[in-house]
Amino acid sequence: MQTDIDPRNLIGRRAFDRNGTKLGTVDEVYLDDATGVPEWAAIRTGLFSRDAFVPLAPSELVEGTLHVPFDRTLIKDAPDFGVGRHLSPEQELQLYHHYGLDIGASGPMPDRSFGKLADAEDTKDADAQDTSADA
Repeated sequence: MQTDIDPRNLIGRRAFDRNGTKLGTVDEVYLDDATGVPEWAAIRTGLFSRDAFVPLAPSELVEGTLHVPFDRTLIKDAPDFGVGRHLSPEQELQLYHHYGLDIGASGPMPDRSFGKLADAEDTKDADAQDTSADA
């Protein structure tokens, strides 16, 4: 998602699924509590006036329209929390799971080699055991 776009400018824009099928229009934008970065969009689908939450991180703004990289069926089946209220961490987690997104992927990856450096003696002992087991 383009981060230099004012989230208020997303409201009212048309949204399309990964196949180019029109989903509806962006009704509201939800910001991350910690960073203030736009994280979710509520799209008015027109189906019984229901809004569907879609993640903005993998979505793109192309020629003034929001393109969501998910199929319309998956979007329509997203958990419905109603609009105009704050999303709780539990609700966000449900949405991430629904879309198959890994919430840990957005943060920095841990330095996995650091633990091995700290336990260098244990690693040498384990390597020696592996070598002797092969003999």
